[in-house]
Amino acid sequence: MVLKPEIRLEIDEGIDRKTLAQLRERFLTINRGRLSRAQEALPTRQQLVLQLLPLLFHVNHPLLPGYVSGSTPAGLCLYEPDDSVLLEVARLTRSFSYKRQRNAPTPIWSLFLMGSVGTVAHSDHSDLDIWVCHDPALPADALAELSRKCELLTLWAASLGAETNFYLVNAQQFARGQRTSELSAEDCGSAQHFLLLDEFYRTAVHLGGRYPLWWLVPVDDELRYNEFCRTLIDKRFIRAEETIDFGHLAYIPPGEFIGAGMWQLFKGIESPYKSVLKLLLTEVYASEHPKVECLALRFKQAVYAGRLELDELDPYVMVYRRLEEYLAAPAERDRLELVRRCLYLKINQKLSRNSRYASWQRALVQRLATQWQWSERQLALLDSRSQWKVRQVLGERKQLVSELTYSYRFLSQFARQQQAEVQLNQRDLGVLGRRLYAAFERKAGKIEFINPGIAPDLAEDTLTLVRLDSEQYANEPQWALFHGILSANEAADYAPLKRSRDLINLLAWCQRNGVIDASTRLALHPGQTELNDPELTNLLNSLQHSFPLPFTPVVESALLEPARPVQILLLVNVGRDPLKHITQRNLQLTTARTDSLGYSGLKENLVLTFDQVTLNSWNELFVSRHDGPQALLDCLSDLLDSIPAGAPAPLLEVRCFSRNRGPAISQRLEELFQDALQCHLSEQPQRLLIQVQEQFHLLDWAYASPRPFHLHDRAELLEALSQPRPRFSPITLDRHALEDDELHLVLEMGRPNCVQVFYRREEELGTVYVLDEHNSLWTRQLACRDDISLLLPLQRFLQTVLYRRLNALPLDEIASPPEVLYYEMLPAPPLKAQRLERRNAPPSQSLTPFYQVQALVEPHPASGREHITLFCDDREFSELEYRNKVYQAAAQHILRQRQNGERYPCHLTDLDLSRLFSEAETQTVHYLRYKRDIEDTLNKALQRA
Repeated sequence: MVLKPEIRLEIDEGIDRKTLAQLRERFLTINRGRLSRAQEALPTRQQLVLQLLPLLFHVNHPLLPGYVSGSTPAGLCLYEPDDSVLLEVARLTRSFSYKRQRNAPTPIWSLFLMGSVGTVAHSDHSDLDIWVCHDPALPADALAELSRKCELLTLWAASLGAETNFYLVNAQQFARGQRTSELSAEDCGSAQHFLLLDEFYRTAVHLGGRYPLWWLVPVDDELRYNEFCRTLIDKRFIRAEETIDFGHLAYIPPGEFIGAGMWQLFKGIESPYKSVLKLLLTEVYASEHPKVECLALRFKQAVYAGRLELDELDPYVMVYRRLEEYLAAPAERDRLELVRRCLYLKINQKLSRNSRYASWQRALVQRLATQWQWSERQLALLDSRSQWKVRQVLGERKQLVSELTYSYRFLSQFARQQQAEVQLNQRDLGVLGRRLYAAFERKAGKIEFINPGIAPDLAEDTLTLVRLDSEQYANEPQWALFHGILSANEAADYAPLKRSRDLINLLAWCQRNGVIDASTRLALHPGQTELNDPELTNLLNSLQHSFPLPFTPVVESALLEPARPVQILLLVNVGRDPLKHITQRNLQLTTARTDSLGYSGLKENLVLTFDQVTLNSWNELFVSRHDGPQALLDCLSDLLDSIPAGAPAPLLEVRCFSRNRGPAISQRLEELFQDALQCHLSEQPQRLLIQVQEQFHLLDWAYASPRPFHLHDRAELLEALSQPRPRFSPITLDRHALEDDELHLVLEMGRPNCVQVFYRREEELGTVYVLDEHNSLWTRQLACRDDISLLLPLQRFLQTVLYRRLNALPLDEIASPPEVLYYEMLPAPPLKAQRLERRNAPPSQSLTPFYQVQALVEPHPASGREHITLFCDDREFSELEYRNKVYQAAAQHILRQRQNGERYPCHLTDLDLSRLFSEAETQTVHYLRYKRDIEDTLNKALQRA
């Protein structure tokens, strides 16, 4: 170990300039050692980049790389190139000759190298991050030229194989916390300032220019940093123009720990090993708040104390030593082992393999591994990480996610305790929280991502897929995935890689985690299902096509909104043959009725199951399954419920690989689901009618989410369609719904603010349908002699209802009344209504006297029923007089008014519902429903009278 006498600076007792010079030299000695290690680790061409950068910022010459113009800021403070630099630049361009210029301006104050270059973790992929610290007085146009110079130097360095990133830094603004959010690729924008400064002071390599003033302030005087610095400069112990001041580390606001911790949690989603180290360091700092002894202060204290060994002052070793202290308790053993693995994998020196190069990095890691008492087996396992598969990754992921989750909880608790003002703004905080939630939160149906940067490839060479449906699993059969090629009997003796109740859940897990690729050999034992190898191959291909890896990174704008589906794959009848009874008998069914929801003359439903795989806008993959009689509507309802209002429609694919009619089933369902999506995205509340076999399903968007109604037959459908509605809503018919029913002609005609009457007469029986202004449907079958006798009573009733409703409104609110239109349904052989023709309204015959029957309906809160009062040509029949025999009394009165007491049907001519509904609530179908019920009761009384 390199030891020097301890240096103590006592500002109150006087400071020795010679001691200050010794102290500065110690820092520069460490700096030279780190720079030497950096040069040693770089290839020869990249060494040239690092060696020439100070000169290229010191001199502005057309023959040198990075030249922009003669006015580009140039001149590095306190820098003069040595002979080795001049020799290299002469090799680069022989025409260039360096001339020293005295008293020339030096707008470039300092150059610093950041990152892992020169540390034990340096690798071939390490970038050169360069801080170009400039004169704060540089105008905007000069900064623009300097920025352009950095861009050209980046291209030049790339031509030599070096990836460089230049960051312009105004030290005065930086010291005040005023900086851009682009100082490094690891920067977290608004999340931290002092923690970045801590990392800078303990890791930066000084390439040239002014040295940090912070070096000269003892740790014990960090709290009076500004006073100490003023004394050094005012009393001329140092010259102001030889130092650069980025500020002190006397106090770190608690909000920075939260912001930096959340940022590292975000980084940990893809690079957990590196993030775990930084997260734990943040936890250490937060646990010491407010008296935080950050690593930069330990680094400075070591220099003052004379402990100058480069290995122990290596930034990564210092981080490890600090974490080792923090996790010294036996209960923290697992966390400490994880830290050691993270450090070892970050350094990437494979100790289990022989190396021809005895580097200082390898020697340092070997010394650490010996201290940790790691076995050859442990080293071999870590060194084979590139070959890790599912079992190893699952175990490692559990510990990594546990650590990330623990850190999140620690930081959350710390925030509550400190009531910290988080420097990361709330928008950024919310975005990071959602990234973590999407990456690690377990949810029902969510496919777990097991490989967040742990192993490069999880694809297995051989796998066996088994359906476990023996007596042991009789109550709940399951699918299991095994490593290797096994028989069905052998599988019982091995532990599976993964189990699942449903096949698609298991296959989606394989796809999400890259467990199966094009080279994987997959053995199948389908058990009692009809799954075969071709179908399994098609299922895997569909998953790979719809959800290719890697997933596109989630953009920030997506995380500002709730998650929504962006890609949906529907897999129909997985492992099921809907025509199994035909297939087993080796028969072929020929039929003209090819609708998959009502196939053949038996109207068979060929859609048995749905497996829905959904990728949402947060890159979460979900799988859900629907089985049973209502599978279609359940799947459709869940799919539509998942799409927020106003969101764009997801990409939808439907696939069916059944042996019989698979493509036809896919096409049929894709059309149906696309129609449903159009209804869902419409600005107007819609209804979608689907027919499956003889049953009907009505999806209604009049509610907060589309509500499904299951209707067993045509009668239930008519009742559902007759329900009042708050506003007009169109009815969309599925393409094969009501194919053989005249009702489809009626339902397609709905129009707002219009009452439409459709009628058909066959001999002495007429059928009437009415679509009202809100598109509610009312229907009635009546005895009639001709069209007029069928329609005239209805026309009179509609006229009085519309008149009554208009009179209930204020004069200034009266709009045009609904138009009443009439259509005749004309049959074609064999007596099926095939078309509609517009007809004039029947003649009102207003001058012809007719028998008036009026009804008043009033609520009776005490009994919970309604009171009916009838007026037959102004004769009143109420419950006050006749109690529960109102209808019988009215019927007898009507019969007495008729010649010969004929018992033909009586029609209601007027109806008042004002005590039941406000005018704003009523629509024509309210009146028609009451009309039907009252007329039916009255006519029954007529027949019995």
